[in-house]
Amino acid sequence: MPILPEHIMVILSAFVPVFSDRVWDWAQRLGVGAILAPKQRTVSAILRVLGLSQDQQYQNYHRVLNRAQWSGLQVSRILLGLLVAAFVPVGETIVLSADETLERRRGAKIAGIGCFRDAARSSRRNKVKSYGLRWVSMALLARVPWSGRRWALPFLTVLAPSAQLADGQRHKSSIDWIGQMVKQVSRWLPGRQIVLVVDGALAARKLARQCAACRLPATLVTRLPSNARLFDLPGPRRPGQRGRVASIGQRQPKLDQWLSDRHAPWQRCVVSWYNGQQRTVEVLSQVALWHTYGEPPVLGRWVIVRDPAGKFLPCRLFATDPTASPAQIVAWYVMRWSHEVTFEEVRAHLGFETQRQWNAWAVARSSPALLGLFSLVTLLAQHRLAAAELPVRSTAWYTKSSATFSDVLAFVRRDLWATLVFPKAATSPDFVEIPSPLLDIWIDTLSYAT
Repeated sequence: MPILPEHIMVILSAFVPVFSDRVWDWAQRLGVGAILAPKQRTVSAILRVLGLSQDQQYQNYHRVLNRAQWSGLQVSRILLGLLVAAFVPVGETIVLSADETLERRRGAKIAGIGCFRDAARSSRRNKVKSYGLRWVSMALLARVPWSGRRWALPFLTVLAPSAQLADGQRHKSSIDWIGQMVKQVSRWLPGRQIVLVVDGALAARKLARQCAACRLPATLVTRLPSNARLFDLPGPRRPGQRGRVASIGQRQPKLDQWLSDRHAPWQRCVVSWYNGQQRTVEVLSQVALWHTYGEPPVLGRWVIVRDPAGKFLPCRLFATDPTASPAQIVAWYVMRWSHEVTFEEVRAHLGFETQRQWNAWAVARSSPALLGLFSLVTLLAQHRLAAAELPVRSTAWYTKSSATFSDVLAFVRRDLWATLVFPKAATSPDFVEIPSPLLDIWIDTLSYAT
């Protein structure tokens, strides 16, 4: 593999302290090869695209995943620091997203495999289960200069096996993992305000309390169940009143009752919507305590959002920051959809679900590495472009309004291939001389690409 240029090593060199000298050389090649390889992201496919298919010590590359001593948590911390420095201005709120995804796999020896609900194949009426690995991923919702919407850039992903695989140990649900992850991020980013956005499937008072208990309190934004028990804040104690101090006040009407109330004080506001444009919606909001029996209440603000034209069903949201405006809460929650887009892009362009590892260490490292590779490719493109415009592939019959990840990946790939020396042909300056080893790699790769 040729020596990488300085503008790429500026980013990759940040990860050098995590690995030993020998492992770093192999890990660096695996990372670059995973960017260049098409379709599958197995170690064998990476070695082929790098021209290392005849390397007799190929097992060393497998050992980077299943045996070498390095910390994925340290890699996540470094990656988050690079992403925040590149995409989040100093003093701006850091918006994070946490979500689950299922990597469909089959095999009796695969560590952590189980049978889970397949959200991509299920509907409200039909529940579909699939065998695979359940991952809980946390991503930075960042503005990128080549798109009108925020991108979800994964930096921390953990395996969340089912309770049947607990093997006598305490089982951690996805909500437990997310609570632990946001506490870790708050330690990595001291002094920064954090907002965590999760889907309705992960809405829980337990997670809201965990976010509030961080060393740096994080604001949780999530969907709110329609049967949530909401209460007013307790009033002041009367002089001479006995008994314990009340933790809640009078119960508020159910959220569905507000929808049928003709006299409810709905307000119209303009919010940022899924396509990056502005949209007019109607909102109804109040400060309340989210409470259930036997647990302390959670202070926050609930928001009901509905479309004046009736084009989408009303949505119920909750934020643990009672001072946040309804428009801001809606805008935060809308950003979460980018995480679903990232999952689909990783499957389509980075070979997610094409790995063949079954060892516990390899399983726990390979899939998070591919999700982190999405962020690394975006970071390399941002660093290389600086203030320039990202080239977008278009045709006479199809013109894209903004760049997608396929454009970003193609840009980084071209930049990596261009690190090789292409001298001008002696007969004509319009032609370049391609080295024979590189030409053989390209022909072999394109011959087997599907």
